[in-house]
Parts: sequence; C-alpha cells; structure tokens
Amino acid sequence: MPAIETPSAELEPFLAQLSSAIAAKQLHKLVLSKYQGAEPLKQLQVRPVALKQHWQLSFTYKYQTNDVTHNYTAEQAISEIKALLGVQFYAANLFSAETEAQLSISKKGKVLYQHKRLSQPVTVQQASHNREKHRYLTLDRPFLQELGVTDARQQLIPAMSRKWKQINKFIEIFSGAVQDTGLSKQKQLHVADFGSGKAYLTFAMHDYLTGTLGLDAKVTGVELRQNLVDLCNTTAAKLSLNGIAFEQGDVKHFKARGINVMIALHACDIATDYAIHMGIATGADIIMCSPCCHKQIRPQMKTPAVLAPMLIHGIHLGQEAEMVTDSLRALLLEASGYNTKVFEFVSLEHTSKNKMILATKNKQKYNREILLKQVTEIKQFYGIEQHYLERLLNITDEIS
Repeated sequence: MPAIETPSAELEPFLAQLSSAIAAKQLHKLVLSKYQGAEPLKQLQVRPVALKQHWQLSFTYKYQTNDVTHNYTAEQAISEIKALLGVQFYAANLFSAETEAQLSISKKGKVLYQHKRLSQPVTVQQASHNREKHRYLTLDRPFLQELGVTDARQQLIPAMSRKWKQINKFIEIFSGAVQDTGLSKQKQLHVADFGSGKAYLTFAMHDYLTGTLGLDAKVTGVELRQNLVDLCNTTAAKLSLNGIAFEQGDVKHFKARGINVMIALHACDIATDYAIHMGIATGADIIMCSPCCHKQIRPQMKTPAVLAPMLIHGIHLGQEAEMVTDSLRALLLEASGYNTKVFEFVSLEHTSKNKMILATKNKQKYNREILLKQVTEIKQFYGIEQHYLERLLNITDEIS
C-alpha cells in the first residue's frame, strides 16, 4: 500500500476532530487499525490516563502475542498519531464525549471520513493506574515485608510481582464470596486454610478481614511441614497479630471446629474431596478449592466408543478425567446445599493447575434428587463405580 504524505489535506478533518477532543480532554478512545508494516502489530488503542495527577494518553500497541504500552503528553500523542496514520495504519475509529468519527484509507489512497454528533453526551472517565490495577491490599502492610514480598521501603520486590498479583486476585474472589454470603456482617468468623505453606494468602485473608472489614476473625493455617508452621507462628508473633495461628496437620485428620470458610488450594487428588467433605460437614458458608492431581476417577473411566479417537491422546484423557472429576464435585456440592462455580484462577504456584471450585451456601430451594440423578448419569456414561466424595458423604445408596 503506498504511503500517504502526512499530514494530508484529506486527513485534516479527522485530525482536527481528534486534536479538539484531546485539547478539551474529551477523548474516550481512539483505535488505529489496518496495519501495514513489518511488525506483527494488529492494532493501536489510545485512552486517557491520569499519571501522577497529570492527564496523558496511554498508547497500547497490540501485537499478536503481547501488548506494549507507552504514555504521551497531548502534544506528543498528536504528533505520534500524525506520523502513523496513513503510513502504517489505514483505519481509525474515534470516540469522544460528544462525537464518533471513522476514517478509512483505501489501497489507492482514497480517504473516507464520517462523523456524527451523539444525541446524548457521554461522560469520559480518565483511567488511573490505581483504578486499572485495583488492589484489595496495599503494599504498606507489615506482613508483606516479613514474607519477602516488599522491601524495607515497602516497595514491591520485582521477583515477587506475580505473587503480589496472585494474592490480590485471591482476595478479590474471597471478598466477593464473603459479601455474597453475608459473612461481612458477622462480628466473628473462623477461616481454615489447609496446606497454607508460607501463608501468603493466610496472612492476606486475616489482614483483609480484620483490617478492611473490621471483623473479629479467627484464621487458622494448617500445614504438614513443621518448619513452615513454626516460621508462620513466629511471623504472627513478631507482628503482634491476634486471631491468626498455625497448626501442624493435614485436611484428612484435622478436626473441624465451627469453620465458616474452608480453603484448600492445590490439595492433591482425594485430599480435595476430604476438604470439600470437611467444609460440608462443618457447615461452612464458603468452600474454596483449587484441585490438583486428578487420579482417583481416571482408572475407572471407560472411554465411550464415539470418543475413542479423541482420547487416544494421553493429554486429552487427562483433561477429560479432570473435567469429569471436578464436574461431579460441583454437582455433589450443589446436592449438599451449595451454589457452585468452577472457573479459571491465577496459578498460585506458577503451575498449570489454576482451576477454582467456589461453593457458597445456597439460600434458595434446590432439588437434591435431580442433582444426584445427574451424577448417576455421568457415572454411567463413563462407567465410573464411585467418586471418592460421594463415599465420604455416604450417599452411595442415594446415587445408585
């Protein structure tokens, strides 16, 4: 495509509209597309952003495999767009508070410009880094420094940036569940975190419940490795934290004592079933699991003939066993009186095991018989004799 001299007289109406929107700080979004160049660049998106209380424009260059962002002042932004439009990008869509405009440049260099005035002006919200990256915790929390997430100046240690995002993503999900179940209105509640490890999440939950929500929360971390139990108890004592403690043990042998929230992340194979059963048995309002190592169902599964060509590949068979195992867990939770969601979650240990099962107490009527019938039909389809969770729940007779 031949390049068009920039600025071209035919581009001036669009550029004038853009300059006016930027000058008035009324730009909502600008998208440049139809890229013609040597790089694997698909699109450029421009939005206003507040950086250190200064109004700037954020340019997001969207490549096939990643995004690259640069921030410019208004003058720099206009200059950059003039240099790109008609040279590398041959289409543009402009959205401002009062108008919308489209620009298209044909292969022969013909410019088509259209714009319309909106009947109802829209409010332009300028983004800020704080709003875009909402955090449920702040970096000044003392436990983050003790656990090596931040340094002595309360700055994020670069190597811990992924962990910091994971902590906040977990607290975001946890916060939603606490609000949905009404636990945020309780004065007291007990959270048990099984396989707490170094307890990034355990301390984060305690901080959120006691600090942000102001609740009288008891948070118990349960961990098999005694050295980590000692480390975490020492950390809690050093920070003079009340209501958080760590015990040596595992989900199979821990005695549930009035737990409102049961958490077990990356519990291997049937350990997840033990955790779910404990949550149900103790009447937990929230059960959060991130299953790992789906071994119990897989040897029982008989491949239906129609699926045999798909499941000759080991990876597909493993994925199917994972899907069936967790689907049955979700149905059994629902049959036990829980609303259940299964969704992708950020990996907490930098592995591909990033599925979350989130169950919250169901306050509506539910049909246990229909749900157990669905469990039976799935088991019959795959030739499964028994899911371990149904054994723990002692409902085999109801299902068969």
